Amino acid sequence: MITEKQKEDIRKACEVMRQGGVILYPTDTVWGIGCDATNAQAVQRVYEIKQRADSKAMLVLVDNDAKIQQYVKTVPDVAWDLIDLSDKPLTIIFDGARGLADNLMAEDGSIGIRVTREEFSQQLCYHFRKPIVSTSANISGQPAARNFCDIVPDLLDSVDYVCESRRKEKGVHKPSSIVKLGARGEIRIIRP
Repeated sequence: MITEKQKEDIRKACEVMRQGGVILYPTDTVWGIGCDATNAQAVQRVYEIKQRADSKAMLVLVDNDAKIQQYVKTVPDVAWDLIDLSDKPLTIIFDGARGLADNLMAEDGSIGIRVTREEFSQQLCYHFRKPIVSTSANISGQPAARNFCDIVPDLLDSVDYVCESRRKEKGVHKPSSIVKLGARGEIRIIRP
């Protein structure tokens, strides 16, 4: 159940992203750096903050699986089974991304999408009404911030808003599993 304090946190984060800003927020996996996935300038800022080559694509979070069809030309049938059967966070890389910032997609036109089931990030996606970039809250090559306390001060100072929710957690959060789906439904495991 989302508290009033979390609702206000979500409202502020959405307002910042609507203005092209970058946020730090808790996800269904590790803490993430996020922005409007349709805003190329905001996406570029995320690459700069992470000191990451923009040839390395980032993934996006959505709040329900129906949204996938808005951002992928063709969703192989096996994708729905993978989403339904997965018992942990799963990022699926789809061919034929559309409706997203060009600099967010991989050079081959694919995009990684994860349907978040964690309450805070799901509500954030729902209220923002667009996909949100989700890349680990770290400088490229450094360990991912599994909890808020793992985020380096420089990163905290680089973004426009840092969510208040879930800062005190000390869980064993891990990055998602990643699979790539081919046009005919072939599955390639990228990260188990």
